[in-house]
Amino acid sequence: MSDIPFGLPIVPMEAKVRTKWPTDGWAFEPKWDGFRAIAASDDGPRLDSRKQRPLLRYFPELEDIVATVPAGTVVDGEVVVVDRDALAFDMLQQRIHPAESRITKLAEESPGTLIAFDLLAHDGEDLRGRPFTERRQRLEEVATTLHRAWRLTPSTTDLDTAKRWFEDFEAAGCDGIVGKALDGVYVEGKREMLKFKHRRSVDCVVGGYRIHKDGDKIGSLLLGLYADNGSLAFIGHCSGFSNHDRVELLDRFSQLKDDESFGDDVRAPGAPSRWTGDKDLSWVPVKPGVVVEISYDQLTGNRFRHATRFERWRPDKDPEDCTFAQLDRPTGPGFTDLFQAP
Repeated sequence: MSDIPFGLPIVPMEAKVRTKWPTDGWAFEPKWDGFRAIAASDDGPRLDSRKQRPLLRYFPELEDIVATVPAGTVVDGEVVVVDRDALAFDMLQQRIHPAESRITKLAEESPGTLIAFDLLAHDGEDLRGRPFTERRQRLEEVATTLHRAWRLTPSTTDLDTAKRWFEDFEAAGCDGIVGKALDGVYVEGKREMLKFKHRRSVDCVVGGYRIHKDGDKIGSLLLGLYADNGSLAFIGHCSGFSNHDRVELLDRFSQLKDDESFGDDVRAPGAPSRWTGDKDLSWVPVKPGVVVEISYDQLTGNRFRHATRFERWRPDKDPEDCTFAQLDRPTGPGFTDLFQAP
């Protein structure tokens, strides 16, 4: 019989993006680039995703690690994959695979790591209504009893330290900082935390577009950067346009249709992916020449992790100058160093 004081799975508390840092009454932690996971082990080890789906099927190497969570205890955390001392989200994504043989192989080649950053229950007591300061203190105590493969996230109440982490930890794969109110309770499914993310701009060449689901306007522009071999490589998309602009953009770019745009030696937009299912990813290539300045928050390899934000058209920019050299690759401490941070 389980000693956990509430039913599982649950919807974890999330964060809302902010640009202005708070001052007093907050704790700050690295924002981990992984899969959110709720861990418990009363009726056997379980690891639930943000969408309340079981994760241990894809990370069997974590089963014994999750099993060290004490009875009546629920830990909120993140599953990450570390490669060359930095978080590797692209390798993490590969772990969600339907073939058991593939999962077994990847579990050996790119094992997952668990990071703990909140405690929702302990020894049968529901802690969700307790302030974060108490939950953090008890999490630190519980962390000493967990398998050594668990990592306890660094936490600070000093704003200057948090801002230094914001810059220094990016090279290790952290995509920002999370803020938690010291007196805040844990609210399931609500954006009660804050997150501060990096934002950079870059000039890209439009290499194609997708039609909006309504059929009479542009849904998104497909963006590219030139590689060293002169090939235009697909890097992401931009879709934040008004309804009126979408209609005008379709008229503009339909006149630039071409047989091809992105190089044959790179993964083209619309390539098969287990993440997209039956979603229509068809697209129309256009003659490369239009340059657009966009802003983005994160890179995964040579791709924008999320949709970019349109900033302005760049008719003054030579398309050939839109290369990967523009991208800012952060340097700094590695993943291991994060856990020795003051």
